[in-house]
Amino acid sequence: MSLTALLEVPELEARYKKVKKFFFLRESAYDVTSACQLRCDGCYYFAGERSAVRDNRDPARWRAFLEGEKGRGITYVNLAGAEPALRPEVLRACHQTIPLGTVFTNGLKKIDADIRYRIHISVWGDATGDPKYRRYASGKEGPYCLPLQLENYKNDDRVIFVYTFNNENMEQVDEVLRLVHDAGHQITFNVFSVPERHGSMLKLKDTLARTREKMLEAIERYPETVVYSPYNATVHTEELSLRGQFGCPYPRAALTEAKGFGIGKTFRNYRADLTSDADSCCIPHTDCADCRHYAAGSAIVTARLDLHTQAESRFRGWLDYVDTYLAIWILGYQKDKNLYRGA
Repeated sequence: MSLTALLEVPELEARYKKVKKFFFLRESAYDVTSACQLRCDGCYYFAGERSAVRDNRDPARWRAFLEGEKGRGITYVNLAGAEPALRPEVLRACHQTIPLGTVFTNGLKKIDADIRYRIHISVWGDATGDPKYRRYASGKEGPYCLPLQLENYKNDDRVIFVYTFNNENMEQVDEVLRLVHDAGHQITFNVFSVPERHGSMLKLKDTLARTREKMLEAIERYPETVVYSPYNATVHTEELSLRGQFGCPYPRAALTEAKGFGIGKTFRNYRADLTSDADSCCIPHTDCADCRHYAAGSAIVTARLDLHTQAESRFRGWLDYVDTYLAIWILGYQKDKNLYRGA
């Protein structure tokens, strides 16, 4: 089918017009600091050399740097690193320069209220799993982060929680869903994607099907709390990685792709000293063959409209995915009902 034919269906045309308003977004990623209170199992940041830099802590330098990024056409910033909440003045400088973006945080330190970015708070398990998967830098078992996160961000409209499914914690999501729901917050899902040369026991093996079941159960049980779609659940739990299903637009993968697409020409991933490499990736040091990361999917799946126009069901799935992506990443954007009815 053609896109023109698909858009003859009124509900599909309306949803396409809704999401198309945000096609202007051009993102890059920025490590704000190499400091963190925790060492999470399989952490991408500490898996490679990115932590072995000297942080640039000068807010004026960050403002000037991001002005240059605006000149490259960047309209959206992803602020990560180790723990960006530890550098509030840098975050503020970024927000004053490029006001659209997301901060990825463990939630143990509250980000000042005037920094109106979307805030993604990571959750790794329930009271039994979270301390095991996220230890202190000393190696000591870490805290159960969720109660602290909920207290720090009570009634904060910037926040969405991100639960990362791994090979062991599928059933632990029930406690997390209940607590997030009772607190009036929303939650979305990530899937653990193993770093290169890292033999983590958390890599999903024969648990992809059960992970999908738990995702779908959560969508049905908590429709106002869970920001996700059945199509998200499908593509992130296939045996093939996201790259295996759709290719990948990020510069590292684009070097070997037969044909470039998406954000490959503009995306860069900067270290905390504001340096970057030509082969930047969305999540540095991730094994592409195992990548199911929600952040990677936001560019990989959304960029492949061309693979989703062969059938109406696929196009419905793509519309749900983009609608979900925007609700997760854009502060104030509201997701609509899911359109996808299965293949």
